Amino acid sequence: MSDSSFLNWPFFDDRHRAVAKAIEEWAAANLPADHGNVDAACRDLVQKLGRDGFLKHSAPDPDAPAPLDVRTLCLIRETLARYDALGDFAFAMQGLGAGPISLFGNQPQREWLKRTRSGEAIAAFALTEPKSGSDVANIELIAQHYGTGYVLDGEKTWISNGGIADLYVVFARTGEAPGAKGLSAFIVPAKIPGFSIAERLDTISPHPLARLKFERACVPATAMIGAPGDGFKIAMATLDIFRSTVAAAALGFARRALDETIKRARTRELFGGPLADLQMVQASIAEMAVDVDAAALLVYRAAWTKDNGAARVTREAAMAKLFATERAQKVIDKAVQIHGGDGVRSGHIVERLYRDIRALRIYEGASEVQKIVIARQMLSGA
Repeated sequence: MSDSSFLNWPFFDDRHRAVAKAIEEWAAANLPADHGNVDAACRDLVQKLGRDGFLKHSAPDPDAPAPLDVRTLCLIRETLARYDALGDFAFAMQGLGAGPISLFGNQPQREWLKRTRSGEAIAAFALTEPKSGSDVANIELIAQHYGTGYVLDGEKTWISNGGIADLYVVFARTGEAPGAKGLSAFIVPAKIPGFSIAERLDTISPHPLARLKFERACVPATAMIGAPGDGFKIAMATLDIFRSTVAAAALGFARRALDETIKRARTRELFGGPLADLQMVQASIAEMAVDVDAAALLVYRAAWTKDNGAARVTREAAMAKLFATERAQKVIDKAVQIHGGDGVRSGHIVERLYRDIRALRIYEGASEVQKIVIARQMLSGA
């Protein structure tokens, strides 16, 4: 079991410690998943997470007895990531995909949440396009008002859960104003005419990803989340919450790398004694431990700040994501080095972590974008 002393930090209540214990037991019993068929594995994980009550935390109704709690999301993601990246992915994307509905949807639209929380329906967040990744204001997919609804034309790419999702929250240009002010968000069921999976995308850490195509795909006006032109606000508010949880997943990867390194140092012998006796190995472990704790402090500061009523945690979430993902890459690299040849052997846990961490420095805002966000927040006095 990984070090859990951080749960005694003042960021957490007894309810958080109870969730941490429950997800730890669940992960130990259900992970790692079989990665031979990632689509089937993700469907199975979503169903199990829903069945066992963990998805109720991912996108609750605003007036639910247990409202959205970012610390809980982070604790769940950190634990799942420590056991298996695919387990973390299944939980995280369910929350991100349903997040805009939870935060901004009306009552009829929130009926979808009953299905996403139970694991009956898989959700996806469709923001990125071939020409607009971090530059959300440059979205080109058009939603043209027509009759009593909208017609969608264009593409999305690098969409997580693409190909297995039952509903997509799609951000499109409705044209109320130039740039970011002319975007709106829509709930798009996967089976509507005119919508298709144009391409499945493979990555070094496999999970369901796809390029989506919309060819005169019609949705009713009731599919719009919020008001026309609210799309950018909805996307940024959703990412403001879930960006901290990306940092938590990176923290989970780093904790596992540190655990595996300590185990390796204690049991692997070199020059007549354990690796742990070598000062250079001790120095690496010390640096890894400092990076893990520093990342945890930033992650749970951002989550605690949001849970305690802050309207936005743009700076705090950006700092957490930047630091946790970049330092997790360094921690895992040290783990690979200390494992020697085993560290690059296909299928070894630290080799898998090396592949798993890389994408987190890119998605939901690349590290370079986080630096811009942080600098702008500081310069504006926010």
